[in-house]
Order: sequence, then C-alpha cells, then structure tokens
Amino acid sequence: MIFRDTLEPVDLEPLPAIVVAMAEQRSLSAVLKTIIDAVARQPGVALARLWLAEPDQTCPVCGAGEWNTEPGLHLRASAGKSTTERADWTRIDGTFHRVALSTSKLKIAHIAVTGESIRIPRLADDQHWVRHPEWAEAEGLVSFTGHALLFRGEPLGVLAVFRRTPADDDCVEWLRTMAHAAAVAIANARAFEDNESLRQQLEMERDYLREEVDTTFSFGEILGGSPALKRVLHQVAMVAATDASVLVLGESGTGKELIARAIHHRSARARKPLVKVNCGSIPHELFESEFFGHVRGSFTGAVRDRVGRFQLADGGTLFLDEVGEIPLDLQSKLLRVLQEGEFERVGDEASRRVNVRVVAATNRDLRKEVDEGRFRLDLYYRLGVFPMEVPPLRERREDVPLLIAHFVRQAGLRFHVPDPSVPNGEVKRAQLYDWPGNVRELQSVVERAVIVSRGGKLTLDLPSNAARKREIGSPPPPPPSASQAVIPEQEWRNRERANILAALREAHFKVSGKGGAAELLGISPGTLESRIKVFGINKQREASGIPPH
Repeated sequence: MIFRDTLEPVDLEPLPAIVVAMAEQRSLSAVLKTIIDAVARQPGVALARLWLAEPDQTCPVCGAGEWNTEPGLHLRASAGKSTTERADWTRIDGTFHRVALSTSKLKIAHIAVTGESIRIPRLADDQHWVRHPEWAEAEGLVSFTGHALLFRGEPLGVLAVFRRTPADDDCVEWLRTMAHAAAVAIANARAFEDNESLRQQLEMERDYLREEVDTTFSFGEILGGSPALKRVLHQVAMVAATDASVLVLGESGTGKELIARAIHHRSARARKPLVKVNCGSIPHELFESEFFGHVRGSFTGAVRDRVGRFQLADGGTLFLDEVGEIPLDLQSKLLRVLQEGEFERVGDEASRRVNVRVVAATNRDLRKEVDEGRFRLDLYYRLGVFPMEVPPLRERREDVPLLIAHFVRQAGLRFHVPDPSVPNGEVKRAQLYDWPGNVRELQSVVERAVIVSRGGKLTLDLPSNAARKREIGSPPPPPPSASQAVIPEQEWRNRERANILAALREAHFKVSGKGGAAELLGISPGTLESRIKVFGINKQREASGIPPH
C-alpha cells in the first residue's frame, strides 16, 4: 500500500496479473501498450512513459525521416491525463520523443547510461532534474520515479512515472519490479518478432526457389574455352567484385542468365538471394506489384499482402531478364529504386529501403529503343554502368564439341536412356551450322537426337543445306589444335584494340547509327563505348599519331 498526505490507504494493482497479461502478447507494440496502460492506471500516477534504446531506422517515428547515427532513446509508449485541455499525453512524437544518450543532464538519459534508478519524492525541492519546472507546477506534479529496463545486464530503455502524490517506498518498489518484468517481456517480444520475420523470409525464399525450379530453364554450368567466351568470363571476374549495375547483351539463347548467376556467385552477395524477374512475361497491369509488392485490398484480386521482387532480393542480386520489355510508365519508378534504394508497395504509403544489386539482360538494342522513345535514357545509363556482350554460338564454334558432349550426358541422365556415340562427322556438321537459336537450340537438337538414337549413333537433325552453305560461303577457322600457338592475353588485347581502332577509322569515329563502328563490329554501341574507355582510345590522339600512354 501507499499513503497519500491524508494517510488514506490506496491499493496498488497486483503484479502477477499484469505480468501474465504482458506474457500473452507477441508483438512489441502490444507489449508496450500493456505495460504503459498498467502503470498509468495505478493510483496517483499522472503520466507514465517508456523509452527504448534503438536505432532511428527501427523507430516508427524516426524511421520515416533522416536517421541520426548518434545512439538515442525513443519514446515508444505514453499514457496519462493532463489537467489542461490542450495536452495529449498519449502522443509519442513530441519534444522529448528522441533523447540523445550523450545528454547526461536529462534524467532519462542518465538512467539509461548508468542503469541507476532515480527517485525524486518532491519535485519542488529538486529542480536539477526538471527540464520545465513551470510545466510540472501547472500540472500539479509532485514526484518522479524512473527505472532502467535491464535484460541480462543490458539496458533496453527507461520506464518513468510522474505522480501527483509523493513517491514512497512501496510505490518505488512496485515500479522497480514492474520494470524488471517489462524488460523480460520486451526482450521476448523482440525475439518473437525476429523469429517471425526470419520465418517469413525463409518461406518467401522457399516459395521463390520452388517457382524457379518449375520455370527456370538452365543450361547448367558455363562450358567452353574459346577466346570469345574467355573474354566474357574475364569481364565477369572484374565486375563481380563490385556493386556496379551490369547490362548483359546478346542474342536469345546465348546464356545471359548464366552470366548473371556467375556474377552473383562470385560477388560478396553470394550468400544472399539471386532473384529473377522475366520482364517479358509480366502483364502490364501487374508490373508494379511484381517489382514492389502490394498490400491486401489495394486492387481487385489482392486478397493478401505480397512481397515484391526488390524486397525479396534485399542484400542480394536482382536479375531483370528482357529488361527492354518494361513499360515506359514504370521505368521512372524503377529508376528511383535504383538511385535511392526506396520504394512503396502498391496501396501502401510507407517507404521501404532495400540494398539490391541489379543485373539486367536484353537481346534488344536499347540505344535504338532510347532513340525511338521506348526506353528512358537515364535508366539506360543507370543499368548499363558495365555493359557486357555474350557472343553467339557462331562466334565460339570451338566450344561446340564440348557442349554436345555435355548435353548428351545430361540428356541420358534426364531421359534414362544410354548415351549414344557421337561421330566426328556430326560434330563437324554442328560446327558449320550457324545456330540462330544459339546454345538453347543446340541443347534442344542434341536432346531430340539422344531420344531418337536410343544408344546408337547420334544424328543431329539440322537443315540439309546448312553446312553446305557454310562450306560454299566463308568457312570458319578450324578448331585450334595442340600444335597451334596460344595467344597471350596482352597480345589478344592489342589485337582487339587494333580491330576497334580500324573500325572507328573506317566509320570516321562514328560509334553508333548506320555505318557506325558498332555496326561494323557487330556489337552494341554501349559495349563499344565501354571498350573504347578500357583501351584508352582517343579520337584526337589517334588522328595525330600520338601513341597511347
């Protein structure tokens, strides 16, 4: 019991019932409300407040604004009844919402830093701890009690009470016990929310991986040793160590997704998800929901909350396949999340932050799409910080024998049929064919031949005149034999630089457009511009004959 100045006994509420009520809650917000309501309804209590020590980004008030790196306390629960009509003591966003821990003159900061309890029986006799004495006098506040919320020796926050009666020993002891129980309840609620968040994240990744297994068409590992493929893998090694956005260019079926996976698995994000979005398969009206997610009821058919691909890829890599298919009206929102790392779910006003590395791929000429007004120039530059071009199979014919052998073994295991023998003549026919569908077409042709051969000799179903046209036309160089000299990397780079320079001179240093150097070389203007920078080619210097540094 506590006694007022009139010595009338007043009962404090038994703590066991309050502790049970706190234990029944699972969310942190519910626990905080239970704590503060229980304290505020005790006899003589005018104002009860609870601060938590936490980063600005996890605070519902500070998280929406600019974050302060200095540690601080955040007012998370408040209850009481003011004697004035204008004051609302349930608000948590007022002057004392955030208390810096370095502000030792404030009693709240002192309690959190030292872990000590503070008891002021009569505020009128001790003005040192009162920031606004006139406010306390106007509200008829007589005493103050504050206790640290300690859990396993770590301060979680502060529970403070202003009373309109003196704070005697029984009152102080009741609040101290309440603070201990509150600290345990808060720690348990946080642990429960963390576990629930982890469970949801694992479920999202599980669902995504199941979807990938059902829909993803994989060529397996990257196979080949041709100079064209080695150049690409060298670029992968260079860019993977960075967080730069990558634009993978190339014809359909060349394995652009495999390049994206290689970049992800060789990066510091390898332990985080690699999430794929096939932009060409999403209906126009669902693009925003697919990228950013939506809340239940935001549109017809939104029967539950849905997490978007950007949130799912947080900390990892987002692979935007067929990026040229993104509608023009959504490209500005995509640009915003790439630049600022912020987005809003459909039907939700709260902004969310993500840290995502984007690898995009397309078989379109995005520069031409920009010129024709179908793709934003600023988004093109944002995505194409590091453009890469995956060579078509006709430019890496040396890899065809290795790919055929791999697909034969793979098909035999998949279809439960014996591996056929592969005649050299069929391999040569395959090398002479141009493969307009690239590696994807080669795999399909090999799988069909394995099924038909039933363990006999492999016969590839190719157009009858395909090899003949190649023989009559310009035959490709034969696969390098062991006796042929290997070209050192530096010599190969010198040859590539000379080839680019020759194309630039023939095109009078015009890079893009009809008759430009990119068209002569058969690569995109973005890729050519990147290589010009890498090789340090300068129009004025080359025209004057000055050698590069």
